[in-house]
Formats: sequence, structure tokens, C-alpha cells
Amino acid sequence: MLETIDSLPAVLQPWLTWLSALTLGQIWKILYNPPNKVNLTIAFLVISYRLPSYLKRYRTWRESKKVVDFVWPVPKEADRGWKGTVIDHPSLFAHLDDSTLLPPESGKTGGKREHITCYDPSTGYHLLTLPLLSASEVSDQIIKANSAQKGWAKTTFAQRISFLRSLKAWVLRDMEDIVRVACKDTGKTEVDAVFGEILTTLSKLDWLIKHGEKTISPTARPGNLLLAHKVSKVHYSPLGAVLALVSWNYSFHNLISPILAALFAGNTIVVKCSEQVAWSSLWFIGGIKACLRACGLDEDVVQLVICLPDVAETVTRNKLIKHITFIGSEPVGKKVALAAAEIMVPTCIELGGKDCAFILPETDLGFFSSTWMRGAFQSAGQNCIGIELLLVHRSQYSQFIEIMEPRVKALRPGIDVGSLISHAPINKLESILASAEKSGARILAGGKPYVHPTYPQASYFEPTLVVDVKMDMEIAQAELFAPVMTVVPYDDIDEATERLNKSRYGLGAGVYGKNKGECRRVAERLECGMGVFYLNQAMPFGGVKASGHGRFGGEEGLRSLCSVKSITEDRFFSYIRTSIPPPVDFPIPDTKKAWGFLVGLVNLAYARTLWGRAKGLGGLLKGLT
Repeated sequence: MLETIDSLPAVLQPWLTWLSALTLGQIWKILYNPPNKVNLTIAFLVISYRLPSYLKRYRTWRESKKVVDFVWPVPKEADRGWKGTVIDHPSLFAHLDDSTLLPPESGKTGGKREHITCYDPSTGYHLLTLPLLSASEVSDQIIKANSAQKGWAKTTFAQRISFLRSLKAWVLRDMEDIVRVACKDTGKTEVDAVFGEILTTLSKLDWLIKHGEKTISPTARPGNLLLAHKVSKVHYSPLGAVLALVSWNYSFHNLISPILAALFAGNTIVVKCSEQVAWSSLWFIGGIKACLRACGLDEDVVQLVICLPDVAETVTRNKLIKHITFIGSEPVGKKVALAAAEIMVPTCIELGGKDCAFILPETDLGFFSSTWMRGAFQSAGQNCIGIELLLVHRSQYSQFIEIMEPRVKALRPGIDVGSLISHAPINKLESILASAEKSGARILAGGKPYVHPTYPQASYFEPTLVVDVKMDMEIAQAELFAPVMTVVPYDDIDEATERLNKSRYGLGAGVYGKNKGECRRVAERLECGMGVFYLNQAMPFGGVKASGHGRFGGEEGLRSLCSVKSITEDRFFSYIRTSIPPPVDFPIPDTKKAWGFLVGLVNLAYARTLWGRAKGLGGLLKGLT
């Protein structure tokens, strides 16, 4: 070290010799112990300069950590021991045949008002008969949401995160109540409700709390040599009042998920729930509004619409709406897309699917059998991304059936598998199964409606196992949305992949096998939007082809609820500014010089070689003279 110092200028040698002999402990003592006027002054100035920023960040952090408790009473109908009036033929319009189901105030408000009958499909018990909103009342709700948006957009991320934390605390504390309410309206089991309603919602809340702010905060984008003096950023601004039309199969999660994303992005939201789950939707929205009030926020930022399809048409064409999310059937999805096109707003449309479990040769069937059972029979098969089709290689086909047949037969309706949402799909389901059997498929378990010994009015269907199915059968092409495990044998992986890709649907798929590389190869070839676990709310959710377009969930979903704005500004404001170079300023003084200047500019920025760029610089400078 000293030999190196000797080679340096004489004026530096004594100081560097002293410095090189110091130990880390001595350096620490010189800098920090004891304090002296110099380092104390420096520390004071630095802290004084940064203190306001630190205090602001601390207050923001403390506010975001705030959890506000609130009470939202559970309805008596959600009690496990509650028994309601049995509806002989339960349906949304059962009150038309039995006027005793109408509320006492019906007909006393002046003018005729339509109603829907809310009931528990797993028991046939009457829950409530609700008045439906008129088109003008729905329009008023949209105006309320739109009016509340300007104030909501001014809330800070800390306020929004505190609101989410308070909702999360409610979900954790009152989980049992939320589950029971969801089950009463959908007919699912409590175990299924925890999987699909609670875990997924908590995952969504956690992702937004931890990553939401970063996702929609301004992000810097790279520039280039010509714009080295500029800073380019993408900003994500609220759209305004947005609309979500959600399905019935997960009455809590499907309702709250678009609300959480919309509010976090600074939007207000109008939610049109399915008529099938209006009773639970009312209670869930009430809980969300109670949380908003407890947090000192405007409850008008969330509006629930309960109406029939004819009125819903007016909702999707309302010009105050700035984005539409739709979860449901393909025919209705097309109408929503058409309405959105008329008012020129973006959409996220999630439709049906025929999701498969593609089982490659040598797969550990015993290990994955429980996954396939849960995928096919969770919520009685009424899942957007549930397993509707299982492709099994011929070499393991018999073994697969031997494993699955007794497991499917052992399932107990009302205990392991809940009811269907109503009796409406049963006739079509029986017809599809009969057609498959006629074409050579075998029904090894179930295949018909189940009459519950205690609740004969309920809409159960037996857990069903259908094998020897061919890909050209209707049962392999149509979305069943029912507790039916459909099994297709195949011989060649590539051929089976091509057959799957010919499907009009493309929502999700899962690939199972022994070889990771082969699984990945097949997964990459499948034409679908997802191969995910829905518990990971960091991942975008959505499909391709007839399964819809757009994504909700993750960064893609949250940013889709924002207006994306590109802003470029001077890096050294007022010191280095963009001006039009004299050779190309209007009126152009000399076209020949202008051309030479521009050629030099292009080569300086984009020439392939260093020499080419140097020549470009020369041409540019020549053009300036």
C-alpha cells in the first residue's frame, strides 16, 4: 500500500499514509464519537431538511395501518337453526303463485312494483321477497355514484388502505356469518364457501393492501438519446363511476372483488348483482357501507342495483358509466359488449369455460385425485374455472376410473356437495347426459336429480361420473356448470392438445404429469387465458375466444380500471429546455441544410456503429453552422 502511495503526488502522501493506517474502529470513532460541532451541524441540517418529509411519511404510514371496527348484524335467516316457510315450487317468481310470499307493504306504495322471491335452493325455504328497482331509480343510483366520485378520488392511498384493513378485520371476525349468508342464497356447503368466498377475498384484500399503491403510482419509462434531458412517466388516474355485473356462483367474492379494485383505483362503483343472490348481496353491500361510514368515508361510492334484465339494459348504456366488468353467460356478455361499444367504454368480460385437467402419461393419479375431486365438485361444479373435462391417457385410463368411481359415489349431497342454484338447469343437464349415453358414454355414478329426504323442494343433482366421452359429444363441448366429472380418454398428447384448442372456449386449464418440461410444453400450447390457482390474486383472471376478454385481478386488472396518461417533462426544469433547432425552424431557412441536419440527427441516435454515430454528430454540427 505504501509503495502505491509513494507514487502519488507529494501533497497527498502524508494524508493517505495516515488514512491507510486507520482501523474500522478508529474511522467510526473519528466520524461519530465524540460528536463535534461540525458533524452535529451537518446532522442537524440534514435532519431539518428531511424532517417534514419523514413526518409526512410516518403519518401516512400510521394512517394506513389504522383498523376501524364496526358492527354489522347478521340476519336471523342465517342462523343454523332457522326454519323458513317452504316454497312448494321455488323460483324467482314464486310470489306470483303464492301472494303470501309478498311483503306486507306490497301494493301500498302506489303504482305496481315488480318483485323477486329470494329463497335457499338447498332447502326451499323462503328468505325474502324484494321489490325491484325501476329504470329511473337505477339512473338515480348511477348519478349518486358519479357525484361521489370527485370526492372519493381525493382520498389518499392511506385512507383507502385503512378502509381495506378494516374490511379485512370484518371478514376475519365475522367469517362464519359471511359464510352462512352466502350459503343460504347459493345452496353451497360451508366448506365450499370458505374456499371460494373467504380465502379468495382475503387474498384480494392482502394483495391490494401490499401492492396496490405501487401498481398504480406513476412509473418511469426509459427514454432515448434524443430525449436524455426529459423524464417520461405513466400516470394512472381514476376513470370515474364504473359498473360491475356479477354472477351468482360466489355471491360474496364476486360482489366484493370488483368493489375493492374500483375503490382502490379511485373510482366509485355501481354493482348489478344477480337476481338469484339479491338477498345476500343486500347484506354484503350493507356491511361494506357500514365499514365506509365507520372510516368516515362516503358510503355513496358503492351502489347496489337489483333489477331484471330489461332494466339492466339501461344501466349498461348509461353515459355516466366509464368501465364495465361482466361475469356471466355468453349471450348476455355479447349484449353487454354491444352496449359498451355504444357508449365507448372499455370492458372486462368473463364468460363461460370448459376447463380441462390434461393428465399426461405416468401422472401420479392417487396423489392428484383429491385435486380433481375438488376441482370438479367444488360448489356443485358451479365454478367459472372449475374442472369440467378430464383428459386421461389410455395407459392410465382404467386405473383412473378405479380410483375416481368409488370416490364420486361416496359423495353426499347436502354434506359434501351443495345444491344447484335452482331447478332451472336440471332438464337441460339430463338431456345432455342422455345424449352422451346414447352416443356411447357410460354414466358410472349419479346422472339424475337428487331428492333430499329432509328438503324435497331443494335443487340437488347427484354427483356424476361420465366416462368414455368423445370430444365431439355435446357434453364435451357445452359448459355444464354442474357436479359432473366428464372423462375423455386419449392416445396422443399433441392430437389431444389440438382437439382441446378447437374448443370455442378458452378460460383456463391445468396440466398434470411427471415430467416438468413436458407439462410446461403442453401448457404453453393450450389456447386459454389461465393455468392458475385463484387463491393467488396477484395473477390476472380472464379468458380468450368465447370465454371473454380483458382481465381482472393483479396489476393488469387494477390498471385496467384507470385512465392511463403519459407525461413527459424536462429533467432539469428551466435550465435545459427543448427548442426547435434553427435549421428546421419555420420558415425553413435552407432546405439542403435542414436535410443534412436531420440525416446527422438520425445517424447520431440510431446508427449501427460508433463510427456511424460519430459521422452523424459531424453532420448535425455542420447543419447547425
